[in-house]
Formats: sequence, C-alpha cells, structure tokens
Amino acid sequence: MYPSLYINSKVISGKNCVIENANMLSGFGKKCLIVTSGSAAEKSGALSDVTGALNTCGIEYCIFNKITANPLVSTVIEGGKIARDFGADFIFGIGGGSPLDASKAVAICACNPEYDINGLYNRKIPSKALPVVLLGTTSGTGSEVTGVSVLTNDNNMQKKSISGGDCYASLVFADSKYTYSMGYDVTVSTALDAFAHAVEGWFSPKCDEVATTYAKLALPKIYRGLKALASNEILTDEEIRDELYYGSLFAGLELNICGAAFPHTVGYVLTENFNIPHGKACTAFMPFFLGKAKRADFDRFLNLLSLLGENEVKVIKTIKELTDVNNLGATEMQIDEWCSRWDDNVKNFKNSPGGFTVEEAKKALNELM
Repeated sequence: MYPSLYINSKVISGKNCVIENANMLSGFGKKCLIVTSGSAAEKSGALSDVTGALNTCGIEYCIFNKITANPLVSTVIEGGKIARDFGADFIFGIGGGSPLDASKAVAICACNPEYDINGLYNRKIPSKALPVVLLGTTSGTGSEVTGVSVLTNDNNMQKKSISGGDCYASLVFADSKYTYSMGYDVTVSTALDAFAHAVEGWFSPKCDEVATTYAKLALPKIYRGLKALASNEILTDEEIRDELYYGSLFAGLELNICGAAFPHTVGYVLTENFNIPHGKACTAFMPFFLGKAKRADFDRFLNLLSLLGENEVKVIKTIKELTDVNNLGATEMQIDEWCSRWDDNVKNFKNSPGGFTVEEAKKALNELM
C-alpha cells in the first residue's frame, strides 16, 4: 500500500504554470540537475520553459539526458553520481513515466553513494534524498503525484518498483500543453496505462471514499480520450488531450491509495520479452481482469460501466482495439519460467478483485499466446 500520509507533493497546474511560477524554484537551491530523455522534453517545449525558469532565478543547471524507456538502475546510479559531482541542490525531472520515475531514484542515489543495484531496492525507507521537482510530458503514468519509481534491475533485466516517502516530488508543475506533441502510439499507450491505474484501483479492497472520488474524476476523462483515440480524433483536439492529462493525475492519486493489481505485475513480462509498451502490456489483461471483477463485485462493476457511459462489450472492444496484443507465440515452458518469479502472495495479486493466483497468471498469459 502507498500510504496516504505520504501524499505531500505541492501541485501547481494550468497553462504556462512553469514560467509564471518560476520564483518557486528559488527555495530549492542554486544548482539543479535536469533529468530527462533524449529529445521529447525539447520537442514538447518543456525543456526550454524549465531552463528559462531556472535562468530567471539565477539557478545553474546541468542536463542528464540518458534516461531511456524502462530505465536501468545503473543509469540512475550514474545520474546520482553526476548530481553529487555537480553539487546539485535539487533534481528537476522532465518527461514521461520513465524520466519522472528515474528522477526520484536519481535523487535518492545522489544522497546515498554507497547504494549499488541491490542497495537501492533494500534501502531503509525513507532514505535521504534531494528535493525533486517534476514536469510531465505524457498523460499516462501519473508519476508526478505517486510515490513509486519503476526501474529495470540490471542483474536480471526484470522490472521492479521502489516506493515510499522518499519517492515523492516536492513540487509538481502540471501543464497539459506539453502533451500536445505526443505521437499517436505514445498517446495510446500512456492513456491505456492511466486507464489501467483507474480501473485496477476501482476494484481494490483499499479503494476508500477518497480513492473513489479520484476514480470518479479520472475514469470518464480517460475513457473519453480512449474513444477519441479509437476514432483517430485526438491529435488535433487539445480539449481531449487536456482531459487525458488531468485524468492521468487523478488516476495517479487514486493509485497512491489503492496500489495496482495483477495486470501491472504480469504485464512486466510482456514489456521485458516482447517490447510491448507498459500501458498496452497492462491492458492486454483487462478483459481477464474485468471478468474477475464482474464476478467478485457485480454492483461495483455496473457502477464502473455507468462512469464510462458504455456497455461491457463496447468497453472491452475499445480496449482490445487500442491494445492490439495477441498471438505472441510464447511456449508453455516460457510461461512457466515467467510465472516462477511469483507466488500467490504477490502484493498486486492480493490486491486484485477476488484475489489472483500464479495458476491464473498462467491462464491469462496463455490466452494471449
């Protein structure tokens, strides 16, 4: 569980919020390490706005732009060393889920030079970390507001998350205009990720009144965007992009309380072995998940459909069309090997409607192969 007491990020939202609130950066220090990927931050205009804001405040900065999709622990350790060598007072993460997640881990590694790959996963929580400022450029992970960082372990190349009070940003700038430059495929995958967060959280046994409120805000916004994507309408519709972005933040806030369910855990093997983007890897299991949810809590299932404004058949059809994951061709032996990393007590399995077992994971994977 991601305790609500750790939801301590200050969020500043709205168009041009970075430039108009540049003075807020002065309180973090005189040197900043910008953590980002290759070109997305520049293409979206986010990098230019951030460097402009830092210059306005007289803050010296250095750019670490080696973050790739599914970032390696070794990369964030390298980023931590660069932050120390530069004398950074804080980290400014720009990008989608991978750069934002990596920024949190870089901030931890910067203050803990003794951490190796295993050390980051086995650290005392919360560890000492530099302050983190985040600016998202995609509408999917909600990483801006979550206390989670998903990394790829160099030792076995498996995705595994770290979480806790040291994984929250101190300040978040939320401006949906930076998502307007996303291409169709990235927009689809990130929107599906946000949908998975919201739906998995909706059926979590931890979904309290606060989480339910976030879900009710998130689900209609995200699903309207998904329907538009299915009709190829979104690329020129800024209003829909705005809805998707803020829907992803509400889903992230829901995730803080509820946590994820089995699609996130089982989906990792699709990303690791078939390079399927994370969002699609999660929603590949959405029909299986919704079937379990329908049997476990029919009334809540009907409430979900009411929020989406769609019947079950059309919802599943939309998700399947956008996910487009099937006939992957893995063998029974491969599936058994993947499933050997789990047991029935996996946190996200227990957090699924009606529970979830390794045998069910094998069945769900077989249905995609």
